[in-house]
Amino acid sequence: QVQLVESGGGLVQPGGSLRLSCAASGSIFSISAMAWYRQAPGKQRELVAIISSRGSTNYIDSVKGRFTISRDNAKNTVYLQMNSLNSEDTAAYYCNVRGKSTPWGVERNYWGQGTQVTVSS
Repeated sequence: QVQLVESGGGLVQPGGSLRLSCAASGSIFSISAMAWYRQAPGKQRELVAIISSRGSTNYIDSVKGRFTISRDNAKNTVYLQMNSLNSEDTAAYYCNVRGKSTPWGVERNYWGQGTQVTVSS
């Protein structure tokens, strides 16, 4: 089993920055894609940013130029650096990791518990 532990959320003023972290632990053989999703009240969960095992990245348009996703493969950790935050970024942020627990296993999606980001003055 794989566990994901997120940290770094909180309350920040408009224009401020936060850095989210998500560390994977447990029975991990390999990890392919790592991603961050978010869900605002009354809205569907949306993919914010994704990074492949080789480091290629993609972002939704609304965060391009402001957010940066990165990963440390040695630590099985993914990060989301969020700059120039605004009220529309307020949401619960969820880490998502796709990986295998064993060499012969199938890839599965694993989710973190979520961390709240609130942008308000």
